[in-house]
Amino acid sequence: MAEAAFGLAANSVSLLADAAHNLGDVLGLLLAWGAAWLSRRPPTARRTFGYGRSSILAALINATVLLIGVGAIGVEALQRLFAPQPVAEVTVMVIAAIGILINGGTALLFMRGRENDLNIRGAFLHMASDAVVSLGVVVAALIIKFTGWFWIDPVTSLAIVVVITLGTWGLLRDSVDLAMDAVPGGVAPEAVRRHLAAQPGVSEVHDLHIWGLSTTETALTVHLVCDETAARPHDMANALQKQFGIGHVTVQVETHEDAELCRLRSDQVV
Repeated sequence: MAEAAFGLAANSVSLLADAAHNLGDVLGLLLAWGAAWLSRRPPTARRTFGYGRSSILAALINATVLLIGVGAIGVEALQRLFAPQPVAEVTVMVIAAIGILINGGTALLFMRGRENDLNIRGAFLHMASDAVVSLGVVVAALIIKFTGWFWIDPVTSLAIVVVITLGTWGLLRDSVDLAMDAVPGGVAPEAVRRHLAAQPGVSEVHDLHIWGLSTTETALTVHLVCDETAARPHDMANALQKQFGIGHVTVQVETHEDAELCRLRSDQVV
């Protein structure tokens, strides 16, 4: 709110853009916190997997909010580009520099765990992109102060829009994939299939499904055609946990006669 007020006072679209982006990030952090809290709640009779998928929804909403925000920034910047207006450069530099410190410090809090949790990654991207936005605003104000080129303000905003969009697109793609029960990015489905097929006593693998229960947990179901020499499903599940990080495994063991009757034997059937 303070940044928005100073942005209006300084007549700077880039500072206003930074303020709007920060507002979106505050909402994003609240979503990430809420999802983290929900994911710790135990399962219920109705929600047997618990609330883990709320972290996927939070990551998806975070990415959407970011893209909507940069879209609004882009529209305002284009309008200002064709009608440049003077800005209070010193005010812009001071306020944006404070934004760098706050946003950069907050991003550091999310450094750990961002590679393994899409929800944390979303929060980290929000904060890191805010720090980049603030840095761009400082540089723009400095150039304007020494050159008087007021068009630098909207041009900087457009450059920031491009940077944020590129950084957010991967988060949006991964969030949509998880929401659609795609195989999580860190798991190679063919490697899992080969691993299962190579187990002693296993002659066929079918109806293999791998999906994310949350941004950190992965589930698997599979039908294995086995003989009496096959390992116990419990041992197979432990091996999948250690090698692929798949913690929720369900194995249906079938004989050759069972497999002949299984309607899910074809890879084309769900």
